[in-house]
Amino acid sequence: MIDVDVWVRGQQDATTRRIEGVPENAATWTDEDVKSLLEQMLMALERAKNPVGEAPAISLRGFSWIVSPEEHGVLVHLEMQLGTASAGPFDIDEGRLTEMILRVMGGPKPSKLVH
Repeated sequence: MIDVDVWVRGQQDATTRRIEGVPENAATWTDEDVKSLLEQMLMALERAKNPVGEAPAISLRGFSWIVSPEEHGVLVHLEMQLGTASAGPFDIDEGRLTEMILRVMGGPKPSKLVH
């Protein structure tokens, strides 16, 4: 299980929620594991706001994210209008995890503008 710290905008305190189904050993993660991590982090944020409501469809759009170094690995932070969710530390290279998230999110869109 992985702990996710969740803060809902307008509330005083953050809460910790547990997510399952993502291997704890981040060094073995696949893109599907990273996609599952992000989806479950978003769902943890939704559940903190609406604990008894029907679970909405999850879309990997409409939020900001960052992978940041920490003393014991890296953290993943998601932020959106609803609030924030943070998970980690994970023992994985910051660049590798960033690349995986970029692939899962669809990567940067190439510009068709000529500079």
